[in-house]
Amino acid sequence: MKIKTILTILSLFSTCLAFSQTKDLKAATLLEEVSNKAKSYKSIKVDFSFSMENTKAGIKEEKTGTLLVSGDKYKMSVAGQTVMCDGKTIWTYIKESNEVQINVLENKDDALTPSKLLTSYNSNYKSKIIKSPDPSVESVELIPNTGKNFTKAILGIDKAKKQIKSFILYDKSGNTFTYRIKTYLTDVPVADADFTFDVKKFPGVEVIDMR
Repeated sequence: MKIKTILTILSLFSTCLAFSQTKDLKAATLLEEVSNKAKSYKSIKVDFSFSMENTKAGIKEEKTGTLLVSGDKYKMSVAGQTVMCDGKTIWTYIKESNEVQINVLENKDDALTPSKLLTSYNSNYKSKIIKSPDPSVESVELIPNTGKNFTKAILGIDKAKKQIKSFILYDKSGNTFTYRIKTYLTDVPVADADFTFDVKKFPGVEVIDMR
């Protein structure tokens, strides 16, 4: 999996879970409850599975990963790559080639990052409650108001815990991205060092500073 792919996953995480304001009162209330509850935690750690499928092209890929979020900081590991952000700088480490790319987090206030995946929403999407195959899960459909690279997303929300369990993204190229949260832990102990890259821990690492 290339750097571009893992950054796409990060973007999809934050895009799909940037909750929407809507005229559907039930959906709006539910999303607000989920968002407020997530904001009450000092940190959130999730283990997730990720799949990308394109039936026409005969493509199906499956990966697993972890995501740790604390305020504006996050650390995401998937398919041999780790992305860390301390709220200002982003490090992308590729284990196979033992290299790390360093970038600046631009437009911090406007950026959709994993740090906002469960704590923010905006008016760029229309949302409504749709029928769920699981009685313990509420399904919310998101449709973008303006041009996006996807046509819709479906969030699966645990009714009792008010937590995201899954989401499915349908893009304009016929790809279906499915994310399922396997474990959801809150208020786990974290330190600033969890969100920065320490070159001393990676002997011989090639540093590519793109700032």
